[in-house]
Amino acid sequence: MIATVLPTYTRAPLNFVSGEGTWLVEQDGRRFLDLGAGIAVNVLGHAHPALVDALTKQANTLWHVSNLYHIGPQQALADKLAEHTFADTTFFTNSGTEACELAVKMARKYHHDNGAPERTDIITFDGSFHGRSSAGIAAAGSEKMTAGFGPLLPGFIHLPFGDHDALTEAAKSPTVGAIMVEPVQGEGGIRPLPDACLKGLRDLCDEHGILMILDEVQCGVGRTGKLFAHEWSGITPDIMMVAKGIGGGFPLGAVLATENAASGMTAGTHGSTYGGNPLACAVGCAVMDIVTNPDFLADVNRKAGLLRQKLEGLVAAHPQVFAEVRGSGLMLGLKCVASNMDVVNAGYSNDLITIPAADNVVRLLPPLNITTPEIDEAFTRLEKTATQVALNV
Repeated sequence: MIATVLPTYTRAPLNFVSGEGTWLVEQDGRRFLDLGAGIAVNVLGHAHPALVDALTKQANTLWHVSNLYHIGPQQALADKLAEHTFADTTFFTNSGTEACELAVKMARKYHHDNGAPERTDIITFDGSFHGRSSAGIAAAGSEKMTAGFGPLLPGFIHLPFGDHDALTEAAKSPTVGAIMVEPVQGEGGIRPLPDACLKGLRDLCDEHGILMILDEVQCGVGRTGKLFAHEWSGITPDIMMVAKGIGGGFPLGAVLATENAASGMTAGTHGSTYGGNPLACAVGCAVMDIVTNPDFLADVNRKAGLLRQKLEGLVAAHPQVFAEVRGSGLMLGLKCVASNMDVVNAGYSNDLITIPAADNVVRLLPPLNITTPEIDEAFTRLEKTATQVALNV
């Protein structure tokens, strides 16, 4: 007999009832150190006072009016994003998946309105993850994502990750309109794209009149120590997908774009009932006020260096369990020799939350405001976890 909640998830036997900062409390009272942050969502941890205050004040004022009308918090958040990023304009969604849908539409509409309607193809890369909508799974292209869901949406060219020759050749096609890439692959196993490669992609796009779409749903909003990961390379995209951290736990996503790239998206070409609602945008404004502070980002980088140093020591001490450390900022991965799920499950027994990913990787995505003592405690629990796994290897 089917469960009343559609059984599309393989859930851990845990039921959390409250959270504070970097900690989650299970219904049996155990306190878990959360190095997953809801899969890079809770960038300021659980129940952050500034976010609680912003949400409570907005909830006592106005919940929803729809995008038939002007929405004050939406305008305020759009202004903050324009101030702190490359973007001239923002469309708000409820999720990263919805952001992907608009990014694809925006790129194709741009070329259509500029006299090149044949430029519908979008280049993507193996190991990518762009959500679970029809466009998102077609963009990723992996059998795991697409099996049983055909016919797939056409218009995507899948290339091997890191194959520069294949990319250079594919970009010459007169049907290619955009390249879509994650500066750091999250679900794909914490695989950063080197700064030189991002610069090369930008140059390639400019050479062929191709739009650059960056998917910063997981790696954005301070996760790598910059507000957005592409800032490390010194380039800017034409279109960028954002979600997860921007709402600090409240469902919120966005597509950011230059005026040029967004030029085809005129009245009636796209919409959302809930996207950019007052509740979500009030929280988003509070997140931005904190994460854009240079001192906050400097502290993220300090803590990222400390955590990485400890993880390198962990890998060296347990070569039968771990192979290497990957990632950037507080978006780190442990490439495993043992099964990554063995590590994740052993972590549960030590009241520790980590997240599995492809390529046999365990992701560490703690709240950006994790404290130094909590990093020390995380290392202690990871050490116990590794020792436990090693006994069974």
